[in-house]
Amino acid sequence: MSIQFSDEEIGLNAVNETEVSKKKLFNPEGNDKVQNRKITGGDTTNLFNLNDTKYSWAKNMYRVMMGNFWVPEKVDLSNDIKDYKKLTKHELKAFKGTISFLVFLDSLQTNNVPNIADYITAPEVSTLLAIQTYQEAIHSQSYAYILESIVPASERAKIYDFWRDDKILLERNKYIATIFQNFIDTPNDETFARVLVANFILEGLYFYNGFNFFYNLASRHLMMGVADEIRYINRDELTHVTIFKNIILALKDEKPGLITQELVHQMFDEAVQQEIEWSNHILDNHILGINEQSTEKYTKFLANMRMKMLGFDELYEGYDVNPYAHLEKLADENNDGVKSNFFESTVTNYSQSSSVDDWDDL
Repeated sequence: MSIQFSDEEIGLNAVNETEVSKKKLFNPEGNDKVQNRKITGGDTTNLFNLNDTKYSWAKNMYRVMMGNFWVPEKVDLSNDIKDYKKLTKHELKAFKGTISFLVFLDSLQTNNVPNIADYITAPEVSTLLAIQTYQEAIHSQSYAYILESIVPASERAKIYDFWRDDKILLERNKYIATIFQNFIDTPNDETFARVLVANFILEGLYFYNGFNFFYNLASRHLMMGVADEIRYINRDELTHVTIFKNIILALKDEKPGLITQELVHQMFDEAVQQEIEWSNHILDNHILGINEQSTEKYTKFLANMRMKMLGFDELYEGYDVNPYAHLEKLADENNDGVKSNFFESTVTNYSQSSSVDDWDDL
């Protein structure tokens, strides 16, 4: 059941609902000096001077993201066609429902990240969000490639439209989309704080029980090609987690009181409840190696870790052990140049393309 919180309960009374404005496409009167640069609310010309940067983490993340370029169609899915026919009815339900939810998440992000970028006045950070938007579109293409390669044509539309008939998925989709839409309709400090935390939660929590399902299949030598696609997507998502982590940390310094522990705890608690409910619903407690207890332990473990990344206290006492730690090795067991430790906040850069050492290397 969805839980609603008042402004007082989520700590928003500490922040005035000050309207925030989009940056101008070109502002001749702007000041691009590094010492005056801000994540948001800065007086930028909106020209990208990337030789002088204030946020060093953005410069490092740019190199990682550019080095992570990949093409979905390069992954061989021919054996997955045979494996798909071996899945149980419960695994098929989980496969289709999980893909449907992942399609929603990446579709939403492809459309929404530019809305956030409109308010980011540090060019080095705006650049990262542009790359993220591109990557989200690639992820959507990955799911299309998976469905076209494996799933009979007669079933594909039902997967894309799964949310229309599944009440739990519809409510999940509406919850996160409403937060994003509220910011678009009423851009102020409150909705901006919420949209940033929601993005961090989406990138850092919502994907991972779904990813884990595919890694679980691969651990039993099923759908190995799909797992490879997920590993590439997973690696990208880790960079997106890191982007929003650093944006939030910077804003904690630049705009004290904008993003509070109370706000983060309440939004995470709602997200965790939804994630557990959805995972139990779609996995149906019939997937080998996954059950209601492990789902709760993993989701709360992951949420605690994400909240600590923001410098806040854990919310769930005693949830400090990852029940799926045995699957970590799967992320790089083929030694084929893809590694994403999806339980940690760090990103290791192995890629299909060569890494870029600095802005000047382009």
